[in-house]
Amino acid sequence: MSKIIKTLTIAGSDSSGGAGIQADLKTFEEYGTYGFSALTCIVTMDPERGWHHSVYPMDEGLVAEQLKTVFAGGPVDAMKTGMLGSVPIIEVVEKTLRQHGQKNVVIDPVMVCKGEDEVLNPESADAIRDLLVPLATVVTPNLFEAGVLSGLGRLTTLDEMKKAAEIIHERGAANVVIKGGKALEGDKAIDLFYDGEEFTVLETEKIEPAHNHGAGCTFAAAVTGGLASGLTVKEAVAKAKKFVTAAIRSGYQFNEYVGPVFHAGYRLNGE
Repeated sequence: MSKIIKTLTIAGSDSSGGAGIQADLKTFEEYGTYGFSALTCIVTMDPERGWHHSVYPMDEGLVAEQLKTVFAGGPVDAMKTGMLGSVPIIEVVEKTLRQHGQKNVVIDPVMVCKGEDEVLNPESADAIRDLLVPLATVVTPNLFEAGVLSGLGRLTTLDEMKKAAEIIHERGAANVVIKGGKALEGDKAIDLFYDGEEFTVLETEKIEPAHNHGAGCTFAAAVTGGLASGLTVKEAVAKAKKFVTAAIRSGYQFNEYVGPVFHAGYRLNGE
């Protein structure tokens, strides 16, 4: 039997299955890895209130106990964070990663829920920037999150993305991927990779309709799976772009508010 490759997600629950810990574990499985999880919060979406999101954080002590369980087997091959929910939880995560010398750390700095544009918790955003970004092998913000982490505010061009990536790298992240996706003008879905020395632009044709709920979580989980499997950071990011593009193309309309990605799209459709 070949070596079991271990991956970990520290994230919130999305009962719709497209994002959060559900998306991460499905993606880990698609990459042939064994997924561990530590649940940080439960997110609900109310169809009677226009798909309004409510976030219910776990107690940080409970998060710590989950992580104690996971790391009883030692560090994993790669791990990611998603929605963390509170400053005390972020502090628990930082302490645990430092304590165990965890390598291959992907920080997905989740600050907003899909379809909303307010930071869920400004103090948590600061803690992610100050405590977790310096531990990141890769940090994977979307445009909004990159604007917050860099202090540049709203990003609308590739040049602004490059400036933000440089600032985030200076804050301690070894590598930065800014997910422009479909948000930039034009017919390309553009992401930017920066390793501290050079920029790599990753682009694909925009997909319509774009069933992209969970695309950010899935991308970060795919990077994690790639790193755990022995890919270089640049290789893992490039494969993750292909993986999430296939997942969007294979997605479906769940209800009038959201269309999630389908995580098996890369495998089932021969991408």
